[in-house]
Amino acid sequence: MIDHLDQQQVTDRPTDLMASVYTDKLVFSDAEQDVVLDLPQDLTYVSIAPYVTRTHDCFYHSLTTCLGELDNEDVKVTITDEDTGQVLVEEETATFDNGFIGFWLPRETTGTIEITHQGRTGATEFSTTADGATCVTDLQMT
Repeated sequence: MIDHLDQQQVTDRPTDLMASVYTDKLVFSDAEQDVVLDLPQDLTYVSIAPYVTRTHDCFYHSLTTCLGELDNEDVKVTITDEDTGQVLVEEETATFDNGFIGFWLPRETTGTIEITHQGRTGATEFSTTADGATCVTDLQMT
């Protein structure tokens, strides 16, 4: 469900539904009710919006409303576990139509995200602990 909504074309997204990703659950909300789905116990979804000039403040990623600056752009991503030095993700991919890229990462992990795009590179820290952000919008590429 998370992967589908995050990768959906912006013009096809529901306008009457909020879908928010927390470290341990997904919450769907509309005018009448909230529905909560638990995430896997060992994984957290982290969505990243790299940017050059424009970003927004966010902590818990909204699958239906968050928009990043670099939509449908090729990027190289490296995500490293701070404690072990293990590279969790190393791939070339493209940002989704909403300007984000999302990854399922091990819970209780902290580390660094590095992204390269058209000769620019940026890095930021992440955490998948209970108080970690699922929406990373502070990765500026210079």
